[in-house]
Amino acid sequence: MTGWTMPHEAGDQVRTWMGWPAPADTFGEGEEEAAAAVAAWTGVANAVVDFQPVTMLVPSAHIAEARRHLSAAVEIAEAPLDDGWLRDSGPTFVHDATGAVAAVDWRFNGWGQQPGISWQQDQHTARRIAELAGVPVVSSPIVNEGGGIHVDGRGTVLATRSVQLDPFRNPDAAEEDIEREFARTLGVERVIWLDRGLYRDAMTYGTRGHVDIVAAFSDPTTLLVHDQRDEEHPDAEIMRGVMAVLGEAVAVDGTAYRIVRVPAPRVLRDGEGFVDYSYINHTPVNGGVIACSFGDPNDALAVEILAEAYPGREVVAVDARPIFARGGGIHCITQNQPAPLVSP
Repeated sequence: MTGWTMPHEAGDQVRTWMGWPAPADTFGEGEEEAAAAVAAWTGVANAVVDFQPVTMLVPSAHIAEARRHLSAAVEIAEAPLDDGWLRDSGPTFVHDATGAVAAVDWRFNGWGQQPGISWQQDQHTARRIAELAGVPVVSSPIVNEGGGIHVDGRGTVLATRSVQLDPFRNPDAAEEDIEREFARTLGVERVIWLDRGLYRDAMTYGTRGHVDIVAAFSDPTTLLVHDQRDEEHPDAEIMRGVMAVLGEAVAVDGTAYRIVRVPAPRVLRDGEGFVDYSYINHTPVNGGVIACSFGDPNDALAVEILAEAYPGREVVAVDARPIFARGGGIHCITQNQPAPLVSP
């Protein structure tokens, strides 16, 4: 089977997949840390299920706990997990040439073999989800995570060299190798390469540069871009480099993207140093957008911008600080399954 194409994320969806935050190094130690992770993950699931079906993968030892915290509308599927970052360990859903849905199974190795990270179970999560979803698997030989790519749905994908060419992910790959594999699995003709991601994302338990915290296509012609305006934060310099690339980027048809700068939260630090809080790490759902909030003066502005970027959708903000403290955001813990295309 050939002709796979990854659709834009804001298209019609049949389900959101999530993974329970089972005890892992990324979630901290002790009951208080575990409870905070559970509250954050279930808060997102309970927000998404108001718009569309949600299935939460849960290890057997946590089923009872999950039922206590999740809305009755959230479906629970028993499955072993090492971690709860399902955007990354789960599959990337694509359409085949007939419009049917398939699941790309990237190789997963703990974000480039990060110290202290286990992926014995998570390396099989994509196939487990494909089986639950009843869709065929597209196997890929490269290490990649869902948070490392973002498509415009018309032939272009955003990616970072710091992830795709990471020597701990794809040590023997060159840009053209990754581009060929993205063309095969995602149906793209062009890769917009960014050198790296945000500052904090390169630290402990970071991804070494996922693009889904930097920029995202809200529709096939519009790019939402993280805008750190405080020169004290190292992301201000990083984003100048990003904008130098995106400002010149064009779609496959040669048209420039409409770029919407989304101001970063005003808070610069937490107890671990500079934060990578970003409103870019949201997830669109049927009729809505689940957005990150940070108890920050810019939260309301971000909601306004997202509402304009996704017209006709309700924007629901969920406190994402406990998620970011553990290495990611709302987009990182959700994976959308698109609806099949109806043949004309």
